[in-house]
Amino acid sequence: MTTTARPALDVPRLRAEFPILATSVRGRPLVYLDNAATSQKPKAVIDALRRYYMTQNANVHRGVYALSEMATAAYEAVREKARVFLNARTEQEIVFVRGTTEAVNLVAASWGRTNLRSGDEVLVSAMEHHSNIVPWQLVCEATGARIRVIPMNQQGELELDQYERLLEGPVKLVAVAHISNSLGTLNPVADMTRLAHEHGAVVLVDGAQGAPHIPIDVQGLDADFYTVSGHKMYGPTGFGLLYGRERLLDAMPPYQGGGDMIKAVTFARTTYADPPARFEAGTPHIAGGIGFGTAIDWLAGLDRDAAAAHEQDLVDYATGRLREISGVRVIGTAAHKAAVVSFVMDGVHAHDVGTIVDQDGVAIRTGHHCAQPVMDFFGVPATARASFGCYNTREEVDVLVAALQKVRKVFA
Repeated sequence: MTTTARPALDVPRLRAEFPILATSVRGRPLVYLDNAATSQKPKAVIDALRRYYMTQNANVHRGVYALSEMATAAYEAVREKARVFLNARTEQEIVFVRGTTEAVNLVAASWGRTNLRSGDEVLVSAMEHHSNIVPWQLVCEATGARIRVIPMNQQGELELDQYERLLEGPVKLVAVAHISNSLGTLNPVADMTRLAHEHGAVVLVDGAQGAPHIPIDVQGLDADFYTVSGHKMYGPTGFGLLYGRERLLDAMPPYQGGGDMIKAVTFARTTYADPPARFEAGTPHIAGGIGFGTAIDWLAGLDRDAAAAHEQDLVDYATGRLREISGVRVIGTAAHKAAVVSFVMDGVHAHDVGTIVDQDGVAIRTGHHCAQPVMDFFGVPATARASFGCYNTREEVDVLVAALQKVRKVFA
């Protein structure tokens, strides 16, 4: 039996779809390596935003005139695209939000305040973004529940034996990142979800870094909640998704009050709409939703497996090249990583690294990456982070490495 090799990702063709990648910064070609913060946008998404504002702009759900009906149809069509993208069971499990931060806050405020009591425990991993820590701290302060931390090792991998022991306590919810934004660790969330469910706990997966880089199947993961930030997966800012298991959403009270989330309002009593409308108060980011739907279409036309393999090659190549530089230490060396390489340079603050490489047109992230507990664990104030998208290349990694060699000379 013979097998046919999959074609490699056509990166030059992809790059041509992103206008900003042809621009220059400080007289140098832009090398954009901050995709974990936000990705660049293909022309198809930019055109969709322009087309909406030029030909479809109207409020949704309320108008009976043609323009409003067009906008509503375009906006609501995104819900089915999102259902397919995540492999949710029904459109009712797809809640439109501003992004992962709002999604986690929604679950914490609505599900958390309804279900958590004094003595209950919420497990969060040691590598979480602040957006998957602070909302749980707030709800625990309000309910008397407490947070416990799933530890990790020096490679930046969660200690699953400790996780299993923690699950023996009065755990009501587990909150864990699919992929760490600060370390790139790809967590075994399907196994973690299975174990949590065996102990009766609900699981929220922060998919802000997962959705852009790997195919997502919420039914396969058996997640109860899964969050998505559209701007990290080639869509507009200010729009994202919360997937919620239908029976859980049905039992949750509204997160915010206002228009579009009600069935009837009197001064005596209000009755609320069924999910997902119950959680979508007010005029939404209509253009953002339509642009996000276009981003889903764009990703659907991409060979996701080839893109993931290309990004993995960039992670491996960058890790090797960084280790060639005197005094550079990679932070986060998990066996399973995706799209992110964080590092420190002896004797140089990360902010100085970022400032100097910017002179060569290289955009990397520096700081604590909204993950201060991770920095504390590794004993560093900050890291520099290169994070990759499908349009990045080995040649861009080489430009980064050459710029870092200049940093080394400046601080020699």
